[in-house]
Amino acid sequence: MVAFIARRLIAGLALIFVISFLSYALISLAAPDVAHQILGMNASDAQVAAKQHALGLDQPMVVQYWHWLTAALRGDFGTSWFTSESVASTIMSRLPVTLSLVVVATLVTGIISWALGVAAATRRGVVDRIVQIIGVIGYALPGFLLTLLLVLVFAVQLHWFPAVGYVGLMTSPSQWLASITLPVISLSIGAIAGVSQQVRGSMLGVLDQDYVRTLQARGLSMRRVVFKHALRNASAPALTVLGLQFVGLLGGAVLVEQIFGLPGIGSMAVQYTVQGDIPIIMGLVMFSVVGVVIVNLLVDLLIGWLTPKARVA
Repeated sequence: MVAFIARRLIAGLALIFVISFLSYALISLAAPDVAHQILGMNASDAQVAAKQHALGLDQPMVVQYWHWLTAALRGDFGTSWFTSESVASTIMSRLPVTLSLVVVATLVTGIISWALGVAAATRRGVVDRIVQIIGVIGYALPGFLLTLLLVLVFAVQLHWFPAVGYVGLMTSPSQWLASITLPVISLSIGAIAGVSQQVRGSMLGVLDQDYVRTLQARGLSMRRVVFKHALRNASAPALTVLGLQFVGLLGGAVLVEQIFGLPGIGSMAVQYTVQGDIPIIMGLVMFSVVGVVIVNLLVDLLIGWLTPKARVA
């Protein structure tokens, strides 16, 4: 198990390095004239050149990346070129909003997907068809349209939930829950469609195995066979899909936060990307990549615990 964890950690660190370099290179190539944006379009060429020198933009991209990387390894992600605020503090001030959405949406997706998938695989018939219809609708319905419908029906017409804004968990748990309910539903529906179908397919495959029929022949109830034996073996592929959905939820949070007016890192990413604020953008990239690596590591560990054969992969 130690070797299994070590391999996953090394792979995660390599991924972080590669993604950080590629992101910095792409951002540097696509970034607008930052010095002009900071100083204003009326700034003289001498002022622009001085600002570029102060920011290190007159150096080769590889040198710029090396300076950023060595500082980041010390825990210093720099300051925003436009606001002079610490990158770490700027991200941390918005992190609770996005984490609330993504973590709760992941939990909701996991619980509902496993319930739907197991019900479809064990009950078959009408239940199976309903779950498959839910999957098709979840795939086909555009995310932005679903989000707008949720706002129109449940916020504007019924007034059950707020249309915009966010209340912190520590401020008021009930208002926090109300403020994230519609965004979480919007994020979860597409993810539930994918994961539930994976759970269903995995369960059907496991239930057709000979050992399941043997356990039933020995007198074990179908409920015990499903939840004690079959579900454990069927969960590994679904957990992999759920880990991938976490990445999709991070991306979907950008749109959802814009529509619901939530001050998270998704809306922040749009703002600073347009400006070309490389320190902030790289801080956001690192947060996302590290988050994905941690989630994938946890998923791999859980899969390794459920199916020991996976540890040798």
